[in-house]
Amino acid sequence: MEIKGIIFDYGGTLDSRGVHWSEVLWNGYQQAGVPIDKETFRNAYVEGERALARERIILPQDNFLTLLRKKVELEISFLPEQPDDSTRLSWIDSIATYCDNAARSCINEAKPILEKLYERYPMMLVSNFYGNIDEVLRDYGIRHLFKGIIESAVVGVRKPNPTLFRLGVDALELRPDEVIVVGDSLNKDIQPSEALGCHVLWLKGKGWTEKEDLLTHPNTITRISQVLDYIEA
Repeated sequence: MEIKGIIFDYGGTLDSRGVHWSEVLWNGYQQAGVPIDKETFRNAYVEGERALARERIILPQDNFLTLLRKKVELEISFLPEQPDDSTRLSWIDSIATYCDNAARSCINEAKPILEKLYERYPMMLVSNFYGNIDEVLRDYGIRHLFKGIIESAVVGVRKPNPTLFRLGVDALELRPDEVIVVGDSLNKDIQPSEALGCHVLWLKGKGWTEKEDLLTHPNTITRISQVLDYIEA
């Protein structure tokens, strides 16, 4: 195996240690004391994602904390029982701050690994995101580590369509078999990348469903630092 370039997913991979972002948000809701059960939260989460897909709510200049405030405000609007304005603002601030701090901690943990990889390999980011991933990466201090970004909201194609990864491979000016893809989703990252002929590493954490948690893959890691171990083996 001769790796000449790396493609990273972003959300769930670099910013949450492989844990699905619904779980991070749920922890934020619990810390904020929002009186709902997990099923109610998950329904609001899904409705919020649909609304973000329909409307241009997230702007290119929004950093992740701004994104989170907008996202949480949307989710709360879908709860069956609405809080008063003061409580709503308190929840939004608490949840968004908790999640931004969680993401920043993960990025700070991943950054030294990314810097080491950057010294040896060109890297691309391929992500289903909201059109502001460039600003998010700049705010977290890691944008310079990536040759470029392929973002679903910009190119108009979403994973698991392998076109996103094909665009990433082409931007690296390499063959698929010279590229390794690191992502947290078996369905959205690993399988479409393998279909192109790329090498893969599945960063596996808590997924969206119990069924997903039971799935396995021979190239599975649980920490971003293991990317270095795998490539150098």
